[in-house]
Amino acid sequence: MPVTALLAVATFALCAPGPRNTCVVDGDTFWLQGEKVRIADINAPETHGAACASELARGEAATRRLIALLNAGPFQLTPIERERDRYGRLLRRVERGGRSIGGQLVAEGLAETWKGRRSSWCPGDQARSDLDRTGQLTMAQAWLHQRSRYAE
Repeated sequence: MPVTALLAVATFALCAPGPRNTCVVDGDTFWLQGEKVRIADINAPETHGAACASELARGEAATRRLIALLNAGPFQLTPIERERDRYGRLLRRVERGGRSIGGQLVAEGLAETWKGRRSSWCPGDQARSDLDRTGQLTMAQAWLHQRSRYAE
């Protein structure tokens, strides 16, 4: 991809298993026309491998909001000093009308400004109590989380 900004218009949904073309992975990562893009100026809570139920719930909220923001109209992918991250994802600021969509997620409390590393989204010792020894949410936490999602 050239160093100039790319204007994008697409319809986004949550990524399904299998090949991905244009969809949202989580609150800071999406696919656009077969290219995986990491929003460079933010860090959002994880939805895959969340450390606690609180992080999972916040990550899902950030994901839903990113889908809505990307579907709200054309946006630009603006290059930063690095082209790709260590996972091969394209690093870009995502902007609409000169404003960062990542910054909007931060302002809404759904993400944090990127600080060069991930932060914990789990309050206190909740991460330890929500996880079993394999690092996965316990069955009880997963069940409670699923139940609360459908109660909304």
